[in-house]
Amino acid sequence: MDETSLRAVGWARSLPLNTEVKAARDWAREHLRTLGWTADTPQTVDAVLLTVSELVTNAHTHAHSPAQLVMTWDNRCLHISVHDSSPEVPAPREPSAERVGGRGMLLVDALADAWEARPCPRGKTVTACFRPPARA
Repeated sequence: MDETSLRAVGWARSLPLNTEVKAARDWAREHLRTLGWTADTPQTVDAVLLTVSELVTNAHTHAHSPAQLVMTWDNRCLHISVHDSSPEVPAPREPSAERVGGRGMLLVDALADAWEARPCPRGKTVTACFRPPARA
């Protein structure tokens, strides 16, 4: 394989509105286990799973939409993407004592190495990137 080639592995799952967020985390954890991350990078796994929770919760709660969860590993970055039917792109908001929620994207911003939200013809996709820490 030449250096311009990219090899990746990925998984996808549709999560209807009535799906518990725990199901998304369990599904993601199982795939992280196949990559060896649960043994090698447990703190990164925790950050990934919290991000999965936040993005799926946002799709269900704010977009009132099923969520399509896609995980892709390209040997450099683990991409966690969640698509929903709302065209409204999320942004981190300042925490408020007046609101119960509104901190999810602040968490994603703090946990992920990078993230982006892109509008699509039928909604939007939010993608967070995680690079595993260098092994000792």
